[in-house]
Amino acid sequence: MRLGLLVGQFGPDIRIDYDLILEAERLGYSSVWTSEAYGCDAVVPLAVIAAKTTRIGLGTAIMQMPARSPAMAAMTAMTLDRLSGGRFTLGIGPSGPQVVEGWHGVAYGRPITRTREYVSIVRKILAREDRLEHHGYHYQIPYTGEDSTGLGKPLKSILHGRADMKIYTAAITPKGLACSGEVADGVFPVWMDPGKPEALVPYIEEGFSKSGGARSMCDFDLAPFVTCIVGDDLDSCRMPVKGMLSLYIGGMGARGKNFYTDYVKRLGYEEAALKIQDLYLDGKKTDAMAAVPDELVDSVSLVGSRDRIAARIQAWQDSPATTLLLGAQQSEAIQLLAELAL
Repeated sequence: MRLGLLVGQFGPDIRIDYDLILEAERLGYSSVWTSEAYGCDAVVPLAVIAAKTTRIGLGTAIMQMPARSPAMAAMTAMTLDRLSGGRFTLGIGPSGPQVVEGWHGVAYGRPITRTREYVSIVRKILAREDRLEHHGYHYQIPYTGEDSTGLGKPLKSILHGRADMKIYTAAITPKGLACSGEVADGVFPVWMDPGKPEALVPYIEEGFSKSGGARSMCDFDLAPFVTCIVGDDLDSCRMPVKGMLSLYIGGMGARGKNFYTDYVKRLGYEEAALKIQDLYLDGKKTDAMAAVPDELVDSVSLVGSRDRIAARIQAWQDSPATTLLLGAQQSEAIQLLAELAL
């Protein structure tokens, strides 16, 4: 099993714990990942991290597809990859309609169609076998719309990319997971219950079948996000996870249109998911956090004493997950997981 470190920035300031990243690199972690929502972007922090490290892999989990054209994403990926000595993995995702339309000001469109087109375009750019052309629902390259000048022409990247660069997608919906299996090299589920692989794997395998048998779980990276907090006060360790879960289940989407709420229902917590969402959307955020079941926290995270985490890591090692992307801010946590899993 591989370990990665998540260092997403979601706050009023940018604070990157470079000591923690360098410790993860020293311990043998395979990768470090940045992310973005509607504040700090994923690319600039990763470029600084690349300059301060030498061996650890670098990835975006995720770049939001509607925020940048596929060509721009490919340009960024090739540049970071070249400057870091071939250490970059491109992680992309559709985000959600509230962010896409409310922040980026573009149509949410068809996220599965967008993902297929996006990955296809990026792979063509990286392969550099021919000049870029694409004629799809979301992207037309060269652009030939009514407001075009008619001067666009197919181009080939000046910078030579790495054709075998890995591309991961973020997904938790059945169709999104199937799309990942069809076109990507790995997938980021925002959470995973290692005891319930049926919430993810059958849909990924459905995507493999659409790829003509070219893919399988043997060469596909299932890389869930896993919060890890070490401490003897179990309730205190659970609390940040409950806050995060209540935010996503309750607030990261509209009532009746929240992918995270639907996912938690599939994990077997339908009643709790609806209660959390109702409380959160009614402005009762503290009550929503309290409504998150301890069992849900324990199933998707690693929290508590060292002995408790050591006892629970086996479930992850026995699961189909191949990389754990750890949301950890304690040196003790990343050291413990290195001892247990590497």
